[in-house]
Amino acid sequence: MNLRCAIIDDEPLALGLLESYVKKTPALTLCGSYSSAVLAMKYLPEHPADLLFLDIQMPELNGLEFSRMVTENTRIVFTTAFNQYAIDGYRVNALDYLLKPISYTDFMEAVNKAIHWFELQQKAESHSSPQPAENMEKYIYVKSDYKLIQIELDKILYIEGLKDYIKIHLEGIEKPILSLISMRSMEEKLPAERFIRIHRSFIVQKQKIKIIDKGRIVFGKDYIPVSDSYKQELQNYVNEHIV
Repeated sequence: MNLRCAIIDDEPLALGLLESYVKKTPALTLCGSYSSAVLAMKYLPEHPADLLFLDIQMPELNGLEFSRMVTENTRIVFTTAFNQYAIDGYRVNALDYLLKPISYTDFMEAVNKAIHWFELQQKAESHSSPQPAENMEKYIYVKSDYKLIQIELDKILYIEGLKDYIKIHLEGIEKPILSLISMRSMEEKLPAERFIRIHRSFIVQKQKIKIIDKGRIVFGKDYIPVSDSYKQELQNYVNEHIV
């Protein structure tokens, strides 16, 4: 995946440093470099960016104000020398927050997070077309205790990964089903329009999500963590159903 990116920073040294980082990162293509948000506001519509490295403290129009003007398709990584802006950055749904002076390691962590977000977005869009009811899968078979067991998809609450094994937790059944299969293989078998991965060790069925408490999904007495890498995809799903 290659992302188009733009940089907005009124400090020439910071602007030059980020430009050098972008140029040596194969996954990025620089489509704009601006010394002010006002200048970016003029040219960004003609040269749209997937990812925006945006300084917060700038004259005339600051980064937080400008972030509210960009399109929903543009993800933002804030760059600043002042960590007190971190909370404000996440309030406007920033993808990441880099504190100056920015190392290339920190820069690449933000880039990788952006790539992961866009990959999840592409995957969600590719499965967004609903299947006809008669073609929708109703069950799967898994191997457990040397037997093949049929599992109704409607009854799956969540799937928990344990190294080479998985636990399939079913609605109304206290004991989960244990199967020797990887989480990746299981994820590929499940219909993406019905299931969502929220953690490297957890996949949940979307329609079974009834309570989200402090960043965790609640199934009875079980609290399922949501990792930062998958938080945005879950938030996108929830936003579609908020009234």
